[in-house]
Amino acid sequence: MAKWVYLFKEGNAQMRNLLGGKGANLAEMTNLGLPIPQGFTVTTEACIDYYTSGKMITEEIQGQIFEALKWLEEENGRKFGDIEKPLLVSVRSGARASMPGMMDTILNLGLNDISVEGFAKETGNPRFAYDSYRRFIQMFSDVVMEVPKSFFEKIIDEVKEAKGVKYDTELTADDLKELIVRFKKVYSDAMNGAEFPQDPKTQLLEAVKAVFRSWDNPRANVYRRDNDIPYSWGTAVNVQMMAFGNMGDDCGTGVAFTRDPATGANGLFGEFLTNAQGEDVVAGVRTPMHISEMEQKFPEAFVQFKQVCETLEKHYRDMQDMEFTVEHGKLYML
Repeated sequence: MAKWVYLFKEGNAQMRNLLGGKGANLAEMTNLGLPIPQGFTVTTEACIDYYTSGKMITEEIQGQIFEALKWLEEENGRKFGDIEKPLLVSVRSGARASMPGMMDTILNLGLNDISVEGFAKETGNPRFAYDSYRRFIQMFSDVVMEVPKSFFEKIIDEVKEAKGVKYDTELTADDLKELIVRFKKVYSDAMNGAEFPQDPKTQLLEAVKAVFRSWDNPRANVYRRDNDIPYSWGTAVNVQMMAFGNMGDDCGTGVAFTRDPATGANGLFGEFLTNAQGEDVVAGVRTPMHISEMEQKFPEAFVQFKQVCETLEKHYRDMQDMEFTVEHGKLYML
């Protein structure tokens, strides 16, 4: 039986053609013992199989995805869709050649109307739990089902105006519950009355299909044609345990280079936001801090981050470009 899914710990940097750039790097960083939220990669071959199978994920591949998911549940003592300790994952595309037009990241996958309640109770932070759920509905609707992002942004602006606040972070748990109800209605209206999917396994398979579909979208096809990238390469899908940068002021997220990308001068270069998730840094909603300010906010995580940068530069013998999250002062490399 063919192997379509690899845990991060089963791969390495030499497997770029099969695991894609991101998957191969996550595997390599796992082998180096760096703080990586664990997960698995669905291979580039599975992407090509999706197209040769009439745009379907075969039962064999689905079985291997759910097997890897089961390992991830056991590894973390959490269950997909569980009311007490739900497992939440991110889904990212990762072709072997970096290119525009590929699917955006989906965060917080695995939340539904029931697990969000348990998540709020477990974290003792209802505001964070409902914020994570409204983000997931927004991302899934936009990225997987192609419901325009602007529909959701408009509702956020209306609610902020009604509550007299300027930033998303000032909305309360009840405000976010209101957003969730309204977001689900937007989804339902756009999907001819279909409800937002509540089964986490359905959510996951739809997200994997969306990554595969993005390999064939017009923008990706034009870029491939202009850059002689073969269609037969396909893209991999990375499913990774969530690390949360939006749980409060002792959390954050950022992007960084190990050198100044313009001059090559040695020294960290990047941006960082407290109490934020992935896309917030590049979305322009709030002004990020320079990476050096992270030292004051999270001294321990910053020391570790500098060590990770050094390790990666020495290992790859090149400037590194990285995404990371700090959850309650603890560093995670993404």
